[in-house]
Amino acid sequence: LMLDHDENGALGVVVNRPTPVDVTEVLPLWSELVTGPQVLFQGGPVSLDSALGLAVVPGSAEPLGWRRLYGGLGLVDLDAPPEVLAAELGSLRIFAGYSGWGPGQLEQELREGAWYVVDAEPQDAFSLRPERLWRDVLRRQRSELALLSTYLEDPTLN
Repeated sequence: LMLDHDENGALGVVVNRPTPVDVTEVLPLWSELVTGPQVLFQGGPVSLDSALGLAVVPGSAEPLGWRRLYGGLGLVDLDAPPEVLAAELGSLRIFAGYSGWGPGQLEQELREGAWYVVDAEPQDAFSLRPERLWRDVLRRQRSELALLSTYLEDPTLN
């Protein structure tokens, strides 16, 4: 999920990679607000020792400790007291690390065909079945990408 992109580079998170680490082990004050499964997700290989909170705030509210990215999706300041945001949050997921690209790097990877670019649905980042998310996103596409959702995970089993 792309969170920021400009001439200086790009930043995003992998939304379908749960870890075995429970949020209570790392950020216990936030654990009750996290959308299930209540584990950390590995957002990418950069800064694995840092945490990033991604949340939905319904409507037009702009609570302290939350910065809107697009639609109702935004970043949570995990240093803020959770009770400041608790009443406003619709969904919350916490990521260890993120994915990052330097200037022009992502554009080059796109030209090489390394990525499929599709619009995200608001619920994608908070899927209750993250192991199926890749297939679910591809299945709803109105192109040949939908066919990829039917590929076996291990093509040697075909």
